[in-house]
Amino acid sequence: MTPDLILTGAVVRTADRANPTASALAIGGGRILRIGSDDDVLALATSETEVRELAGRAVYPGFVDVHNHHALAGRTDLFELSFSPALNLEGILDAVRSHAETLPADAWISGGAFPSTMEDELNSSAVRRRLDDAAGGRPVMLMEDSRHNRWVNSAALRLAGITRESIPAEGTTLLDPDDGEPTGVLLEGAGIPVQEALERGGGLTAEQHRRSSQRGIEMLNAYGVTSFQDAAASAEILASLAGLDEAGELHAWVVTSLTVNDQIFGYDPVGEPLIELGEQYRTEHHRPDFVKIFLDGVPPARTALFLDPYLPDDVHGAHHHGETTMDAEELSTALRSTSERGLGAKVHCTGDGSARLFLDVVERLRGEGFADIRFHIAHGQFLAPEDVERMARLRVTADISPFIWYPGVIPDALAAVLGEERAKRSQPNRSLIDAGGLVAGGSDWPVSESPNPLEGIQGLVTRADPLGRASGTLWIEQALTAEESLEVFTINAARAMGIDDVTGSLEAGKSADFVVLDRDAIGGEPDRIIDARVEETWFAGRRVH
Repeated sequence: MTPDLILTGAVVRTADRANPTASALAIGGGRILRIGSDDDVLALATSETEVRELAGRAVYPGFVDVHNHHALAGRTDLFELSFSPALNLEGILDAVRSHAETLPADAWISGGAFPSTMEDELNSSAVRRRLDDAAGGRPVMLMEDSRHNRWVNSAALRLAGITRESIPAEGTTLLDPDDGEPTGVLLEGAGIPVQEALERGGGLTAEQHRRSSQRGIEMLNAYGVTSFQDAAASAEILASLAGLDEAGELHAWVVTSLTVNDQIFGYDPVGEPLIELGEQYRTEHHRPDFVKIFLDGVPPARTALFLDPYLPDDVHGAHHHGETTMDAEELSTALRSTSERGLGAKVHCTGDGSARLFLDVVERLRGEGFADIRFHIAHGQFLAPEDVERMARLRVTADISPFIWYPGVIPDALAAVLGEERAKRSQPNRSLIDAGGLVAGGSDWPVSESPNPLEGIQGLVTRADPLGRASGTLWIEQALTAEESLEVFTINAARAMGIDDVTGSLEAGKSADFVVLDRDAIGGEPDRIIDARVEETWFAGRRVH
């Protein structure tokens, strides 16, 4: 095949260990035709080939994000109030007040994210009434930075039917100790009735869902991401992705995770009805190949399961370990059913106790003959040392999000409930790789403020905040090399998602998915990786950014 385009004079990092570096590549028909030296690749050129000299710029595989919520990010950018978790209470109220002035009197205000460290400050009826005033009587639902918990105002509680006499059965509804009224702080499933009320009164149209997905992918492309796994998909997300691909407008390989149990999003349907829908939305670039199970919550809200108890507090006492949404038998039944369909599973485990339970179930399923099913521990920042080796042996992928464990707000929230020393023993990535495990990088965007893979790569190398917002490092002994970190966000993530046959590395025959950077980010100083700039992003031989 005649190349459409040849790039020469580049620092090409292929993420292919058999041929790790080169200086040129040829592209034709949406595929990579050849990787090698300038002379080797130029030998393919004809009069119809465009030849570009990159003068030392870098070419990497298109980045792969194993865990994000692209449509939620797009929705927030287009249709909701967005603010940084760095804002304090006054800043949040000011943002709500300014946004309210642009809306009709009965419109919902939704968005986020407020920091998980603010839970105690928000937990009073007096503060809820301040939110009422800022919104001018409009219903408000704001998400916490973990996206598991919500802060809502009086109008939202009323529309959801939440009172002190009518408390949601799921999750935890915090009550003011003085007046006994719901404060508006709703943990995990307690926020679902408010989400449902919002959907009734201000939900998105099918076209807005489509635009949300499209906008999320545009933003990912701008950071060089050409493949990703949506970590908890709804029917609306499936339809949007399939529609975009059928129109030739899906500029990424997308693997979706069909939501089995919904603790936070308020999706309808979930579980078996959604799984049955999945296959009808399969297209060339959209693969509904996984399910998503929330096995526990998040440590700052003490809803994640740990082998050792949390620090004592007045509400939970001295022996609180957290809990899981399913016991071993329920989880086994659910995963056996989806494994029989050939679906992989991404299982949210933020405590070492839930990770242990999941690994016990996987060991049982492997013994039953489900040898090739892909299993991911999503987050898995806390693992008992003996479970690190088990993950590798059982071929369970560590789906990690270095974006949210830098020294900063979330580590501070972890330290407040676990203690500083225990909180620091987080993300044992070096140990996982040394044990032979597969570590795959994800942003968890918009839980993270940015899906920029270069931030994640730098964080894996330095174990420090690449943006300089916080000082110090986090368990520096678990640092990876720059080359390993590039693999985490390219070929490792593609392998975890089951798309490494078509993308994730620069090899002849694979999809022409690559990013052009103004410099070789991982070839210089580790603390300057994020200074590299994405100049171009290409997907299937088309420039998409």
